[in-house]
Amino acid sequence: MQHIYEKARKITMVIFDVDGVLTDGSLYLTDGGEEIKAFNSQDGHGLKMLKATGVKVALITGRQSRCVDLKAKDWGVTLVYQGAKNKLPAFEALLEDQHLDASACAYVGDDLIDLPILLRCGLAISVPAAPALVKKHAHYITRLEGGRGAAREICEMIMQAQDTLDAHLATYLT
Repeated sequence: MQHIYEKARKITMVIFDVDGVLTDGSLYLTDGGEEIKAFNSQDGHGLKMLKATGVKVALITGRQSRCVDLKAKDWGVTLVYQGAKNKLPAFEALLEDQHLDASACAYVGDDLIDLPILLRCGLAISVPAAPALVKKHAHYITRLEGGRGAAREICEMIMQAQDTLDAHLATYLT
């Protein structure tokens, strides 16, 4: 775990996939064709905690969904790339826009479409339900499943590595 903390200390932005990472990957459709996703409130609070330490948070997803825009706004995440069927150009545009090197980014993905970014970022993270090839190329695989605490686990792990977690948690104890 020490080598993961060494990588995590250098991270200035964490980029999350949505389906399968911030959700459990299930897609619900209403009779009217509207897509519904379930997000974990503790994951969302983890994103807010991480942002409060100065680490940037971004989303890159292959699907287009209004509920992702709504949740991103709720979390204070303004760096949102939706409809990215090929995620690498979105990743490269994000790096250019934020003036970052790929080594300063962590990326969290759960499927084959995420591999091009996982292979280039400084800290590649996946979830237990990911295909074997994705997990093979991840530096870290969460204990918790996507949509079930994985994002919170990642946020707290990065905060722990950057020595910001204890101070942040102390604010809840006063």
